[in-house]
Amino acid sequence: MTRTIWVGAVAYDPKVVTIWEGMRRYFHEEAHLPVEVVLFQSYEMQVDALLAESTDPMPRIDIAWNTNLAYLQADSWSEHRCRPIAMRDTDLGWMTKIVAVSGGPISTLSDLKNRTLALGSRDSGHAAILPVHFLEREGLIQGNHYRGLRFDSDVGKHGDTGASEVEVVRAVLDGRADAGAVGSPFWKTVRTERLVPEGALTEIWTSPPYNHCMFTARPDLDVSLERRFAEALSGMSYDNLSHRVILDAEGLHHWEAPHLDGYDALREASARQGFLSSRKWKSAAE
Repeated sequence: MTRTIWVGAVAYDPKVVTIWEGMRRYFHEEAHLPVEVVLFQSYEMQVDALLAESTDPMPRIDIAWNTNLAYLQADSWSEHRCRPIAMRDTDLGWMTKIVAVSGGPISTLSDLKNRTLALGSRDSGHAAILPVHFLEREGLIQGNHYRGLRFDSDVGKHGDTGASEVEVVRAVLDGRADAGAVGSPFWKTVRTERLVPEGALTEIWTSPPYNHCMFTARPDLDVSLERRFAEALSGMSYDNLSHRVILDAEGLHHWEAPHLDGYDALREASARQGFLSSRKWKSAAE
């Protein structure tokens, strides 16, 4: 019998429990793969568990469901020995949007000079790390050319809760900020669900595309187990109603093989901003 595969996920919302109960049931009952789930309160602790040695006094997991930043941290801190396994179709082509009040003084990036830009939690790739990085590419340096107003409301969750993006939008609407940075999925939700009065906000800039979450395997995971896990994921079908409930909750239609060409900008930005430089926790062997 295949040994248990321990999978980590971060509990950024109560729905995560429901999602992983469904995933675990699928793995056991349909894929016949003994998967168990460990929930973490932060991505840093999850990455530590992914890299932990057998002698370390902490949980060890085989596979982590990582944000793009957590995937890059695992890759960097393992000296590129962790392996990407799979991602959602909806993890491809994320963008950052900078939005402002319609008809206001901000209509182009150059208008941000000497103004205030609202940013999400500092470890959010889409609402903080990448906006600062992309604006630097455009010649706009935070603190020199514009002021940053940060909302660190879900640090450790890498922006997954969306709470900091809500605060960004509020700050733009009430005038505390002249513009704000949010991820394209949240901006789509704002418009489709009419979370703000129609026409109140407009997007003034869109970033180049980048990729988001990634299932990541620990360096010493048996390749055959990794392959079986990936095959089980690919066996989920949106046409199957029981699968669809889980897939909809996790925000995808199908699982994809890793697309590694969409992480370069975040890797560069994270390195420059210090997110890849060191680990808070060191294994007993170090």
